[in-house]
Amino acid sequence: MTTSSYPRIKKIGLIAGPFVCCLLLLIPTTLISPVADKVVAIAAWMVLWWITEAVAISVTALLPLVLFPLTGVLALKTVAQSYGSPIVFLFFGGFVMALALEKVQLHKRIALRIIAITGTSANRVLLGSMIATAFMSMWISNTACTVVMLPIALSIIQLFVGNTMPTDAKHRNFGISMLLGIAFAANIGGVATIIGTPPNSVLVGFLENEYHITISFLDWMLMAVPFSIIMLAIIYLVLVRWIYPNQLHATTAVQQLIETELQQLGKLTAIEKRVLFIFGAVISLWIFRTTIVRFFPMLPLTDTIISMMGAIALFVVPFRLQKGEFVLTWEDTQRLPWGILILFGGGLALASGLSHAGLINLVADAIAAHQGFSIVLIACILIVLMLFMTELMSNVALVAIFVPVVAGIATGLDVPILHFLVPVTMAASCAFMLPMATPPNAIVFASGYLKVSEMARVGVILNVLAIMLLMVLFLFYVPLFF
Repeated sequence: MTTSSYPRIKKIGLIAGPFVCCLLLLIPTTLISPVADKVVAIAAWMVLWWITEAVAISVTALLPLVLFPLTGVLALKTVAQSYGSPIVFLFFGGFVMALALEKVQLHKRIALRIIAITGTSANRVLLGSMIATAFMSMWISNTACTVVMLPIALSIIQLFVGNTMPTDAKHRNFGISMLLGIAFAANIGGVATIIGTPPNSVLVGFLENEYHITISFLDWMLMAVPFSIIMLAIIYLVLVRWIYPNQLHATTAVQQLIETELQQLGKLTAIEKRVLFIFGAVISLWIFRTTIVRFFPMLPLTDTIISMMGAIALFVVPFRLQKGEFVLTWEDTQRLPWGILILFGGGLALASGLSHAGLINLVADAIAAHQGFSIVLIACILIVLMLFMTELMSNVALVAIFVPVVAGIATGLDVPILHFLVPVTMAASCAFMLPMATPPNAIVFASGYLKVSEMARVGVILNVLAIMLLMVLFLFYVPLFF
C-alpha cells in the first residue's frame, strides 16, 4: 500500500506548535499578564498547526479543551460550553438538511431545472450553472454543490467543444469559464445565509458568546444576499466579457442533455416531496421567525430551535410507515462533517480564552491610544489581509483567529464592531486565486482542464473587485442594519 509523503512544512509545524507554546510558557518574565501569557502560548500552538495543517484542523480545535483547564486559564466545564454553543447546533441542523437533499438528489433536480430555464447558448448555460450552484451553496456545503455540478459542467463542455482538449481560444475559454464559474459561485453563494458557509456561523457564535449580540437568519440574508448577487454578476461579467470570452452560439444538444438528466431522475417522488416540504418549512420559519415571535411572545423560537426541528423531522417523518422507512436514518450521519462542528467549538473556545485573558481589551486600548488612524484605511487593510490570507489557509480557522482581534480593533476605534466584523468575515469566502484556497477551487482544478495561472489570472482581478465591493458594504450598507 502506498501513502502520500508528509510535506516538510507539516513536519516543521507539527514540532514548532508545541515547541513555541512551551517556550512562551517557560519564559521567566511576565509579558502581558499570567493568564494572557498562557492564552497567547496556546493560541500560537493552534495558529501554527492551523496554518501548516500539521494535523487535521478539527484536531487542533480540540486543544483548548485540554490545554485551557491544564494551564488554569478556564475550567473544563466553561471550555466545553463553547463546543455545545447554540450556533453549533444551528449548523448541525443545516448539515442534516443538506444530507437529506443530497440523499434524495433533490439538489441535482433543482440545479438542472435552473439551468433549463436560463437558455441553451454558451453564456446562458454558464449563467444558469452559476445561479444553480450559488443557490444550492446557500443551504448545503460548497463542496457538495461543486461535486454535483462538475459532471454536469463537463458534459456541457463536451457538447460545445467535443471530446478532445480544445486548442482554439473560444472553445477553451468556454471550458475555463464554466469550471471557474461553478467554483466561484459555490464560494460566494454560501455568504448569503448563516448556514451557507462556516465562517458566517463562527462570527454569529462569537457575537452571541462574547457580546450577547444576536443576528437573525433574516437579518443576515437581507444584508448578505445583495452582496452575493452583485458579486455573482461581477464574476460572470469578468469571465465572459473580459478575461475568457467565447462567442459560442446556442445548441439544442444542451437542452437534450438537461432533459435526459431530468428524465433519469423521474417524477418527484414521495420522499423528495417530504424533504422539500420540511426544507421549505424550515426556511419559512427562519425568514418569518421575528414576526411569529412578535405575535406569539410566549413562544421562545430561535434559529437554532427551528434548525433542530427540521433535523429531527427528517428522522421521524416516515414515507413508508408500514416498513418503518424514514427520510434519514442515523447511519446517514456518517457522511456528516462532524469535524467542522468541532472546529466551530474550538474557534469559540479560543475566542473565549482571549476575551477572558483581557487580550481583546488590550488590542482595543492600544488602538484607542493612537487616534490618528483612518477608520476607512484600517477597514480596508483588515479586509485585504483576510481576503488574501484565506487563499493560503482554512477560512474557518482564519476567522476563528482573526475575528476577536478585529472586534478589539473596532472597540478601540469606537466603531460598532459589526461594521468591521461583517465585511471582514465575508472576505474569508472571497478566495478566487489558488486551487488550494477552497474545496470548490480544488475540485474543478482536479478535473485537469485548468492551469493554476488561468485561475490566478482571473482570481487576482476578482479579489480586487471583491475588496472594493466589501468596502462599499462597510461604508454604506452594513450601517443600515447595525
